[in-house]
Amino acid sequence: MTSEQVADGRGEPGSASTGGSGDGAGPSDEGYQRGLGSRQVQMIAIGGAIGVGLFMGAGANIAKAGPSIILMYALAGVVIFFIMRALGELLMYRPVSGSFAEYAREFLGPFFGFVTGWTYWLLWVVTGMAELTAAAIYIHYWFPDIPQWVSALVFLVVLFGVNLISVKVFGEVEFWFSMIKVTAIIGMIVIGLGVLTLGFSQAGDTAAVSNLWAHDGFFPTGIGSSLMTLQGVMFAYIAVELVGITAGESQDPKTTLPKAINTLPWRIIIFYVGSLVVILSVVKWTEFSDGVSPFVAAFGKIGIPLGAGIVNFVVLTAALSSCNSGMYSTGRMLRDLAENREAPTYFGKLNARHSPAAGITLSVLLMGIGVVLNYVVPEKAFAYVTSVATACGIWTWMMILISHLLYRRAVVAGRLPKSSFPAPGGSVFSWVALLFLSMVLVIVALDPTARISLYVGAGWAVVLGAYWLLHARHTAHAHRTSRSVGTAPVIADAAPGAGTLAPEAATGQD
Repeated sequence: MTSEQVADGRGEPGSASTGGSGDGAGPSDEGYQRGLGSRQVQMIAIGGAIGVGLFMGAGANIAKAGPSIILMYALAGVVIFFIMRALGELLMYRPVSGSFAEYAREFLGPFFGFVTGWTYWLLWVVTGMAELTAAAIYIHYWFPDIPQWVSALVFLVVLFGVNLISVKVFGEVEFWFSMIKVTAIIGMIVIGLGVLTLGFSQAGDTAAVSNLWAHDGFFPTGIGSSLMTLQGVMFAYIAVELVGITAGESQDPKTTLPKAINTLPWRIIIFYVGSLVVILSVVKWTEFSDGVSPFVAAFGKIGIPLGAGIVNFVVLTAALSSCNSGMYSTGRMLRDLAENREAPTYFGKLNARHSPAAGITLSVLLMGIGVVLNYVVPEKAFAYVTSVATACGIWTWMMILISHLLYRRAVVAGRLPKSSFPAPGGSVFSWVALLFLSMVLVIVALDPTARISLYVGAGWAVVLGAYWLLHARHTAHAHRTSRSVGTAPVIADAAPGAGTLAPEAATGQD
């Protein structure tokens, strides 16, 4: 293990240098400021499970699958919990802000860490585009004359400023964004239950639980059509893994992260399954369409004064929250890549406020492509970018699961210490989740609109492969040059994927 690995916080698994426990708000050993308290991490975790995929994307999914969309969200939610428990076990084994990219690097090799880091960065860049697109659409509710691209640009600049100030400001903004979303969904459920039981609203007798099966059954368009919505449903869950990125900036990651992960099931039950059951009982599924938030439609149907406008504000908040999180995570992931010599070292620098400003700036500039898409193809922008984000998310989740399987194998063989937060069922549920994600990829290939993500993925693979080969060639040349002048190269610092654990760290032996 090199001295630099110790200095920059990438030391032995489970050591203090990984940012394992760290109390207080001082800098972590990775250079970040530990400015995220327990309430902020918890609310970031909650907010990660409530995004534009639910508030807006659910409208298109309901139109395709009818009431059976409830089952699709529940099924996907179970798989997401398996993924998060696998990630939780890895995080308690070695909590680092590089998270799943670091685990892919350790268990699968430098190349997979490189691909995972860059792919997760791309995921949040295109998700940021999707959220900007959604936010611009929501602004149309009040200001139909403002072009989508103008609204998207304004939001991009404002959130950029928030992320440059400090992690404390980011955490506080995200806390209140998430609080608004949580309050709104709980309010929607309570009001919907009141409508169903007491009957007060303009919905009248049309609001009834029987709406879940009375209009051509629970699977009105067939089971096949319901399954085809899974790629859109999975997009709704992108960001739940964000708690892994907060490991390097949480004041007490060994306490807050397991708690955040263990609360995921009830969040899914309440915010996804619960809200959709109420909405589809109040409003029959045939009244929903693509591009219209089911929450806005439901409040409009109930007839509460200003209700639809309030919900529109909430879903606007949800979109901005996700974009805010995207800027946060892309900067951290680029820094992890830079520290491992898999991105230009410039992106490894922190500004005076301990924020990876260079990485955030590059990400924001590329999110600006979303502004261009809103200008060129406003009606298609959301569908295009969400399909690409889903494909990137599936890759990331697969890397988490495969890393977990290899970690479990190493634990059983006695090569690595046990985690303090083991996943239930050991490796079994990771295999189940992998098979489910493979099925979703097949569905993506069959969907004409979503299929564009596979074309983008193929192009992305070519770009990453070419970059890796050039990087490896440059590294090999640097090694030959250093030997020719009689200097000893620092292999762990210069080779592709530098920062991978040294053999003694990888095996957990001294």
